Amino acid sequence: MASSAGQPQFRYTQPPSKVLHLRNLPWECTEEELVELCKPFGKIVNTKCNVGANHNQAFVEFADLNQAIAMVSYYASSSEPAQVRGKSVYLQYSNRQEIVNNKSTGDVASNVLLVTIEGVEAGDVSIDVLHLVFSAFGFVHKIATFEKSAGFQALVQFTDPDTATAARNALDGRSIPRYLLPDHVTSCHLRISFSAHTDLNVKFQSHRSRDYTNPNLPVNPSAIDGQFTIGPDGKRKELESNVLLASIENMQYAVTVDVLNTVFSSFGTVQKIAIFEKNGGFQALIQYPDIGTAVVAKEALEGHCIYDGG
Repeated sequence: MASSAGQPQFRYTQPPSKVLHLRNLPWECTEEELVELCKPFGKIVNTKCNVGANHNQAFVEFADLNQAIAMVSYYASSSEPAQVRGKSVYLQYSNRQEIVNNKSTGDVASNVLLVTIEGVEAGDVSIDVLHLVFSAFGFVHKIATFEKSAGFQALVQFTDPDTATAARNALDGRSIPRYLLPDHVTSCHLRISFSAHTDLNVKFQSHRSRDYTNPNLPVNPSAIDGQFTIGPDGKRKELESNVLLASIENMQYAVTVDVLNTVFSSFGTVQKIAIFEKNGGFQALIQYPDIGTAVVAKEALEGHCIYDGG
């Protein structure tokens, strides 16, 4: 298969490996963006970003060889290439079987903490809960969450090493308060060390990363457009979520946050609403407490007029 740019999107000179080599990535592609691209095919246990002179290559390691094969096979037969930020990404098997990152972390004080949340799965502890817990010790600049072989992890950036040290000393080995956890999580513990990072590179606001110093940062396109998984038939299948993406077409009057709250709160408590424009259209993200409420609202409202009498 050849891409529109004339480059082969796949190379089969390497035997299959659970580590994939990705090329033609956007400048300084983040780990979050790699995970969003690859996670429909399996669990990501390690990544290595910004490789090469142009910082446009990366390696992604799956937990299982078959997961890497599934991703390569899917895009090899798909009419839509793998994309990050609108750029076609070229995939090939790596000649390595695992990713080794040589980063010095641990006991050297830093303003960024590496937090491993033990006893939970990704999604059990939201980024808002992490912000609430760690902001008790000082202003939290940024948070980025991800999944590695060690489990569900987060990077939490404070203003200075002293604030980070105070948070680490107070929280390491402790549990997140029970009332902040879902009912099915009986307990979880925080394992905290210092990170080699000093300034996290957060390009988008999403359910996986936040920059609290820049509220005008755009919403992650992959968090909006990439909500799919691969069904048994090999086709894309939309994921159900407690957050709805609403596109309002043929607007006759202004649609405000209050208007959306009135419409969507008929089906349950609306926790958050964010409105924005994308590709010339008006869109909104509406967050419910659970998936079931969101599904009911979607089925009732999709395709209907939101104005009086609609």
